[in-house]
Amino acid sequence: MTNPGLFELEAVVVGQPKRSRWRRHVGPALTMSTVQGTPLAWVVYTDDTYALVTDPCGQSIVGIEQFGPAEFRFTDAADREVGTADAPGFVKTRRLRLRSEQGRQLVLTRPGLLNTEWHLTKSEPTDGGPAPDVLGRVTVSTIDTWFGLQQYVVEMGPRLTASERRTVVASVVCLHLLRRAPGSSSSPA
Repeated sequence: MTNPGLFELEAVVVGQPKRSRWRRHVGPALTMSTVQGTPLAWVVYTDDTYALVTDPCGQSIVGIEQFGPAEFRFTDAADREVGTADAPGFVKTRRLRLRSEQGRQLVLTRPGLLNTEWHLTKSEPTDGGPAPDVLGRVTVSTIDTWFGLQQYVVEMGPRLTASERRTVVASVVCLHLLRRAPGSSSSPA
């Protein structure tokens, strides 16, 4: 069973949960919520190559399997592939190529290396050509400087289907995995 609200919303917040400075963190690696803070799902890492998105009752929503340094496969509760993401090039957090369950190609691109925003488009930006139509955006911010906790606000336009939104939300988990320091389970690099 999936949480219908998670992939029907036009904005979802994916972030690292706040932690105590005095106790070891036990719980989800990431949380997914509405902009108002209503919990929708949690992300737990089962190992270095697999993350699981579950609803608040513990039901599986999306599995995220990592192959090599920057290739990901998304699966539903029945282990059917429902999307992919890969990060080509030397700077792995600059661009993610996405493919939804229906085969639609999308691209999540950060305009500059220091930019905190990624644009979701149907095609790759070209030098000197017209800018592609932006279907959504992902903005990252630090919510706790002591721990370096990150929060991603995912804004998706009304032209995206629920399947495409699932791919975009899952790709933000991939983006977080690519940004974190090697061997670290928490803070991005």
